[in-house]
Amino acid sequence: MQSRTPRVPQQPAVNRPDSRADLRADVRAEIEARLTAELASVVAGARRRALRDGDRQIDTAHLLHSVIETDPAVRAAFDGAPQVARVLGYLVQRSIGYGLRWQGTVEDSGAVPVMCEAAGTAGVAGWSPAAVSAMEGALERAASRGDQRACGLDLLAVLAADRDCRAVEVLQRAGVDTESLAGRLQDESRQV
Repeated sequence: MQSRTPRVPQQPAVNRPDSRADLRADVRAEIEARLTAELASVVAGARRRALRDGDRQIDTAHLLHSVIETDPAVRAAFDGAPQVARVLGYLVQRSIGYGLRWQGTVEDSGAVPVMCEAAGTAGVAGWSPAAVSAMEGALERAASRGDQRACGLDLLAVLAADRDCRAVEVLQRAGVDTESLAGRLQDESRQV
């Protein structure tokens, strides 16, 4: 019989000030300050999900799961309730089966080099490089239409457009045409 207590990754001991750690905290704080209250709730949910799943970082699948559960506009962007149910089904399976191969690995979609800490993004503590890239993309998408804060549809559009992220893998396994979804969301943002 297995314990139902989630495995929580150990946090490294902090012995001395680290300017890189300060920079990473600043980047994360800057991203989170530019989110709507709803998207901040998505990030908090993704963080809880990552801890519960025993993952060291929030990745794009955590963000996708949380944004679908939290934001009705995101759910409405899919082709009906059956498609949303399939996507959520794959996301739930993540912690009990097919997602286990992701544990202990860093998600890198190629959008941000994994080892590029000088840029301040790849090394954001608690976030995969692809998740940081997705959040920054959502902020850029919001800014392009004149909004200071990103919303759930901004995040979904960026996730769907990143062909190499875990969120797209989940979406495609659930039968979502990610190129069509990303294009539709891009067209809708231009019309606003």
